[in-house]
Amino acid sequence: MLFGAKDIIGLDIGSKHIKVVQLKESKGSHTLERLGIATLQTELIVDGSILDSSRVVDAIKELITNTEIKAKDVTLSVSGHSSVIIKRVSLPQMTEEELDEQIRFEAEQYIPFDIEDVNLDFQILGPAEEENMMDVLIVAVKKDKVSEYVTVVKDAGLNPVIVDVDAFALENMYELNYEVKEGENIALVNIGASMININILKGGISVFTRDSSLGGNLLTEALQKEFTISYVNAEKLKQAEAVEGVSPQDVTVVLNSAFGDIISEISRSFDYFRDTTNYENIDQIILSGGVALTKDFAPALSERVGVPVSIADPFKNITVPDSFDQEYLKKVSPLVSVAVGLAMRRVGDK
Repeated sequence: MLFGAKDIIGLDIGSKHIKVVQLKESKGSHTLERLGIATLQTELIVDGSILDSSRVVDAIKELITNTEIKAKDVTLSVSGHSSVIIKRVSLPQMTEEELDEQIRFEAEQYIPFDIEDVNLDFQILGPAEEENMMDVLIVAVKKDKVSEYVTVVKDAGLNPVIVDVDAFALENMYELNYEVKEGENIALVNIGASMININILKGGISVFTRDSSLGGNLLTEALQKEFTISYVNAEKLKQAEAVEGVSPQDVTVVLNSAFGDIISEISRSFDYFRDTTNYENIDQIILSGGVALTKDFAPALSERVGVPVSIADPFKNITVPDSFDQEYLKKVSPLVSVAVGLAMRRVGDK
């Protein structure tokens, strides 16, 4: 395991794309070694559930072959409001070993699933405001969800050694690439084809997470319906590519209208964060995922929620060799933010 830890790859299995990243770590710095993105056919993964595992396995195998990755150990991640529960709670102060023994009992009070049906983990965040108490992050993921993803990775000939959560993979990416400022609230917002992951950090520590089953598919469907076009052509329009018979001005009108549902969902999460905590407003949004590539989405989000938005740069503090196509990398960077965070994980870390 320790030997393999030097060669762990990050594998982010989304409903539209599978992303793989391999980093080389040396003396505290990271270098990009391998990167690949494969586009999945529609309906293979729907709302986070793998409906056609054999074709997903084939896509993973082809991606690993095309990127010439030799490593077998993999960090993967899961997300989804119906299968992943993350709770920040205050518990009496105790050692990590003591909490490890009691975590199932403590978690039962906060987890709306049968405790036998979930995999549990926790992270002690530090002393709570109340005397003799400590803040703890409890994470519960349904076992069948983990099994579903672990199985396709194993069937693809790889060895899953760590299962993470998308929201925390984003946090890893942020910590590596951005300066953490005490007291500043940063919202990491990852919007894929069918999922929104939100992780709000205060001074670099997660204080709020939420997953929502919405994403870029809403935009694609709106374009298909309005212009009676194929899925492929609708995807082109999202990336500001030309499609015969469709004017860019009309595309802008349709997209700006379709942005509403996604932005409203993000805004509701922010409102809930503000209503249930004593923290200040959100200072900045760092946007990743496929929707970050959609023309005009970032400024629309910023305008409607009243928070500055910047596009995630997961390679900001990572050395990128000249052998990589820099323009391509710049274009796809928001897509691989979770995969970069996963590639940073090592066996035994927290």
